[in-house]
Amino acid sequence: MKLSTPLSSIKGVGPKTEEALMGAGLKTIEDALVYLPRRYDDFSEVVSIVDLKPGNVVVRARCESVSTRPVRRGMRITTAVLADATSKVKAVWFNQPYRETQLKSGKEFLFSGQFVFQYNRYQLQNPSVEQFEESDAAPQASSSKIVPVYRHIKGIKPKTVQDLFNQLRVFMEFIPETLPDWIVQGQGLVGRAEAIRFLHFPDSSSQVDRGRERLAFEEIFEMILAAQLNKQDHAKLTGWQIPFDQPTVKSFVESLPFNLTNAQRRAAWQILQDLESPHPMNRLLQGDVGSGKTAVAGLIARQVAQAGLQTAVMAPTEILATQHAETLSRLLEPFGVNVALLSGSVKSRPRQEILSRLVSGDIDVIVGTHALIQRGVEYHKLGFVVIDEQHRFGVKQRQALLEKSQFMPHLLSMTATPIPRSLALTLYGELDVSVLDELPAGRQPIETKIWSPTSASKLYESIDKEISGGRQAYVICSLIDENPDNDRKSVEAEYRRLKSTIFYGRKIGLLHGKLKADEKDAVMRQFAAGDIDILVSTTVVEVGVNVPNATVMLIENADHFGLSQLHQLRGRVGRGEHKSYCHLMMSGNDKPSNRLREIESSQDGFYLAEVDLKLRGPGEIYGRAQHGALNLQIATLADVKLITRAQEAAEEFIKKQEDLVQYKHLARAVSRYQRLTTLN
Repeated sequence: MKLSTPLSSIKGVGPKTEEALMGAGLKTIEDALVYLPRRYDDFSEVVSIVDLKPGNVVVRARCESVSTRPVRRGMRITTAVLADATSKVKAVWFNQPYRETQLKSGKEFLFSGQFVFQYNRYQLQNPSVEQFEESDAAPQASSSKIVPVYRHIKGIKPKTVQDLFNQLRVFMEFIPETLPDWIVQGQGLVGRAEAIRFLHFPDSSSQVDRGRERLAFEEIFEMILAAQLNKQDHAKLTGWQIPFDQPTVKSFVESLPFNLTNAQRRAAWQILQDLESPHPMNRLLQGDVGSGKTAVAGLIARQVAQAGLQTAVMAPTEILATQHAETLSRLLEPFGVNVALLSGSVKSRPRQEILSRLVSGDIDVIVGTHALIQRGVEYHKLGFVVIDEQHRFGVKQRQALLEKSQFMPHLLSMTATPIPRSLALTLYGELDVSVLDELPAGRQPIETKIWSPTSASKLYESIDKEISGGRQAYVICSLIDENPDNDRKSVEAEYRRLKSTIFYGRKIGLLHGKLKADEKDAVMRQFAAGDIDILVSTTVVEVGVNVPNATVMLIENADHFGLSQLHQLRGRVGRGEHKSYCHLMMSGNDKPSNRLREIESSQDGFYLAEVDLKLRGPGEIYGRAQHGALNLQIATLADVKLITRAQEAAEEFIKKQEDLVQYKHLARAVSRYQRLTTLN
């Protein structure tokens, strides 16, 4: 047998089991060997029930009684009373009715899980269950073993999975090494075969840690190497060489109605230096909401126009594109730079006129949505591309825009989502990064406060007072429609409730993702014009129009949002001369989470992004839905130390001019990541 042998060749894997395994993506022996446990139960420290303390615990007990009952649609709770020689304890499982049959056998079990205080009592919550056997030879757990727990495979019992791995253990010795020896030894890592054996059959928690370290390093190394190879390839391309024109830049800066921050000056200088290179720029400009990214883009567009080249600015929504077009027109048209807007709503003759002026070179700066990359849109000399909120565009969409130039244009990606350093090294490793970490002078901090539902009436009074003073408010809900199985507020129900009761007589608007694009734009235009007092919306306003008169942001069920998203939503207010407020309404009257305390006490988006990454993972920071799953089984993108080690190894790999073809597994993984992120 080989690693490529189908699992159907293994004893005990019949047609039904094979079908279930294939449903989980496990077809070959190698597939199974890299199907790693999701966690481990450490049965080496069993405690008596009388000695239980809150936290992760393991107890050895028999079940005295067990029952299952439905509590609401789609939810069943199994409750059991467990006993040992010292005392008794209650255990509960959610949607695991099979536990009742398992525990009625009267045998002794090891229960591993969280011992928590809930519903006015201490109880074991969702503990894993292993039949206790004195003999170490048995496949079940004993008091001296660390037992791997695998993700559930539909149609297969956990014991069947464990039996399968017992049979596959011999094949672990044949797993090939995927990294160069000098990396494995230099980084103090165990070999790949040993790492996988440690993870499936650990003798100690330290073996689990060493196995995880090795595979996590490999995952991060693959990602960073792909990014650096992309960067290397990009540096070989030919782009437009645009010399620095000091008088042009100086006159633009002096014309601004505000002073550039030091961060803006630093970022602009980095970009201007990139333009002088014969190779196309590939830079990310990240800055908090209101940090002045558009002004920097305008400065560069002025320099590009002076060189006789065109700029294209692509935004994710029509209203944001309109906002950018208005801002850039104000900044650039006094210098004779022609700015135009092209979006889906521009039709017929006006559209043909813009397309004609664009291809003739009469338009210097074109701002738009996906309309900029549609067939039939041609450019005279496209030298500079700006993509705002770039993680919201897929790679193919960005490539389509870049391909509309005879030379590779310079690319500036902009995002208001602060990107943690670890993501900048991995997911954005092929990009040079500029950071706007200062807010313009005069921007007031936004007062942020956590509220519980019992104090809602006082909150609504304060909001009404703001509206009476001529200001406007956002109310954000996470759901569009009501869901009886969910305690979160829906935007439709909240709109009706506020309109008919608390804010009766106020002008209230409704905005969510199910509305047509022109309907969404119409609502946002009304709000921007002051024709709506309160906009009840989902998170579609996270990237939206600038409304300086809006001073109140109320986020319902704030405990269900990530920190970065809460910070983004908060950034919708505080954009004018008036003091602004962000109210975080919790789902219940419990003590606020540490996450909400963080957003309440900090206005620093970069700090909050780091905290959010540790709490929730990369998620939409990268735009996973558009780029494909990262497929990280072990590594966490919050592990800056490991990422730094992997980065150094990747740089050394390239410096040594290692032949990637020699490492087949590594080459496949690197190629996949290159396809996910490349802009070439």
